[in-house]
Amino acid sequence: MAKPAKKLVIVTEKILLKKIAAIIEEAGATGYTVMQTGGKGSRNVRSSGQPNVSDTTANIKFEVLTPDRDMAEAIADQVAAQFFMDFAGIIYICDAEVLYAHTFCGPEGC
Repeated sequence: MAKPAKKLVIVTEKILLKKIAAIIEEAGATGYTVMQTGGKGSRNVRSSGQPNVSDTTANIKFEVLTPDRDMAEAIADQVAAQFFMDFAGIIYICDAEVLYAHTFCGPEGC
């Protein structure tokens, strides 16, 4: 049986990784996944596949499963308020169903 959840996705600049991770952890999320990414948006093209002298100009994508929309929005609001005036980024929320995850679903499972 699946457990309903919200998937929060944050795509932004790699330089913010540690700061955003701290916000996620402080909000009580049980974990997150981070991937290096690239693409095109309102602030031009960013590629994760090109060699750089420094990878601080790379983009990252956080995926965070939260038990409800309130937690997802609280994280999103903090990230946007603290960083998105000065850094590129987008945040969106999707419905999700967790099938297997002991820490997310509890000892009884999903």
